[in-house]
Amino acid sequence: MLMLENVPETVRRYFELDGEGDDDGIVMLFVDDATVVDEGEARDGSDAIRGWRTGAASAYVYTTTITGSEVLGGGKYRVNARLDGNFPGGTVDLNYDFTVAGDRIRRLEIAP
Repeated sequence: MLMLENVPETVRRYFELDGEGDDDGIVMLFVDDATVVDEGEARDGSDAIRGWRTGAASAYVYTTTITGSEVLGGGKYRVNARLDGNFPGGTVDLNYDFTVAGDRIRRLEIAP
């Protein structure tokens, strides 16, 4: 994950666990009252994030290619990725905006 050298370990682990399909491991990366925003919908707290991972986030089979990353400051990091899979359109470029608190994720926003 050469493109992820400038982000915290917890962000790198998110993508590793996503590639392995480890939903429980991903949920453990988040603080208990974290928020994930994906497809314009916010999911607040561990139960909602678990529901997102086992629902919307698992609806398709895809591979993720990291295309870049940057430090935004104040515990915020952006990872750029290309997803290729069996979803409508087959390919999408997304920004993953992480807010990290200590060694855990406080907020994740995923959008084009």
